[in-house]
Amino acid sequence: MPFTLLPAIDLLAGRLGVFTPAGPEPLDAFGGDPLRAAGAYLEAGAGWLHVVDMDLAFTGTATNLGSLRTIADLPAVRVQASGGIRTWQEVGAFLAAGAVRVVVSSAALVDEHAVTEIIANARPGEVLFGIEVDDGRIRPRGTETVDLDLLSTLGWLRAIGAPGFLVTAVGRVGMRVGPDTELLRRVVRSGVPVLAAGGVRSLEDLVAVRAAGAHGAVVGRAALEGSLDLARAIAWAAV
Repeated sequence: MPFTLLPAIDLLAGRLGVFTPAGPEPLDAFGGDPLRAAGAYLEAGAGWLHVVDMDLAFTGTATNLGSLRTIADLPAVRVQASGGIRTWQEVGAFLAAGAVRVVVSSAALVDEHAVTEIIANARPGEVLFGIEVDDGRIRPRGTETVDLDLLSTLGWLRAIGAPGFLVTAVGRVGMRVGPDTELLRRVVRSGVPVLAAGGVRSLEDLVAVRAAGAHGAVVGRAALEGSLDLARAIAWAAV
């Protein structure tokens, strides 16, 4: 099965941003222009872009739907949207803005009714559920204080039909220290398809993520700042 590589574009007030231990901050790569970043990723061969509304995640207000729509209108691109999305109404807003797939925030997992509604309304392939893990527990970044047991949460999500997970090693996001392959193996054992995020810095890291059982990976800062040869990685992933 081909491995899907998704370069990330984090949007902060319509410009490029990055998650740091201190919170979201502006990013100077590509002059801060998300369209320039998207164009470079598409030129490297990307078929998917992972677009994050950092404002929704950290302030509760979706301010980047227009920017997402502009990116989604680029030729031959599919957008996976993310960033603090917790309800079916918010999922619908991002789909209407041009996203092909939406990652529901880990913050939504405290409300089983909301999760069930999303699964019931989404068409095949339209949603994944974010599993943000810090110190072995689900602890999403953003405005909500959530602390959930990882394995029991994965169990009930699988039981109600969650179609897939985006697993983020929170402490590794933006740090380029390598992926948490042990975490990935734990989640892969749930039997639900998994994408990985956090810490990827090289093709060797992507090889390790694939060997851990993930179906793909989101690559952030390493792609933005050029430490990962994106064209080479995309060519590898397609094999």
